Amino acid sequence: MPIQKSDFIIVDYTGKVKETGEVFDTTSEETAKENKLYKEGDIYEPRLVVAGEGWVLKALDDALLTFKLNKNETVEIPPENAFGNRDPEKVKLVPIRRLAARGINPRLGAQIEYDKRLATVRTIGSGRVTLDFNPPLAGKTLVYEVTIQKQLKTAEEKISALIHRRIPAVEVEMFTFKVGKADVTVDMPDNAFYIEGIQLAKRGITMDIKRFLPELTTIQFVEYFAKPEAAAAPAKTEGKKKTAKKPAKETKKAEKKTKKPAEKTAEKKTEKKTKPKAKPKARTKAKETTKETS
Repeated sequence: MPIQKSDFIIVDYTGKVKETGEVFDTTSEETAKENKLYKEGDIYEPRLVVAGEGWVLKALDDALLTFKLNKNETVEIPPENAFGNRDPEKVKLVPIRRLAARGINPRLGAQIEYDKRLATVRTIGSGRVTLDFNPPLAGKTLVYEVTIQKQLKTAEEKISALIHRRIPAVEVEMFTFKVGKADVTVDMPDNAFYIEGIQLAKRGITMDIKRFLPELTTIQFVEYFAKPEAAAAPAKTEGKKKTAKKPAKETKKAEKKTKKPAEKTAEKKTEKKTKPKAKPKARTKAKETTKETS
């Protein structure tokens, strides 16, 4: 059975340029490394796509509706249905000194921002740089190799995939949630609290759930902080070392010898004037403190 519009599917794909065989996009980490596309910190894995919602290139999105599960498919997309044909009017010559004045050091093939537009450096020479403001894939025929690995059916599967799409840096298994008749409560793990842009991600998840699961009108996020485990009691050591103590009489004698005569007389006077009354010994209670970490 072919894929229908609004179906939740997990897609594995690799995109190539037909004319050169150059790989420009992939969900495979191995393929990314082989073609020098790999970027540290990026996540390479099969991708969630809601069919017909424009989450991928439109021509590819349309082709997904004709594909079947677990079957390797290939789709060829001409330039006019991909990134358009090249426009010679979008290629400009710019003096290098003008780029240098803006702190731009051009490198052949690099993409730079110039006049608030993205451009590719095509040539450098004779004090001038050729900037191409066409999209990098303009004028090229694209070929996608696609496999739809899975179709998500239940609300739980869909919510889990939507969470992972917005917060891919945290393993989706660490999120727990409960789905009711008209609401869903998502318990967030503490390692997701301080991710940059987490509030925007939560807002995005909320909008996605309301859009694709309209029966769920209330979405609640719960942040919980786990109390650290009690520190282990120190291990008992056998044969404790004992330090020899001097008899009380000897220490008192030593103290008397070391004290100066002036100090002795001063002590005697103060003892006579203020003779402290014996106070009852204070009972001490052991206090137990626990620290809560977030």
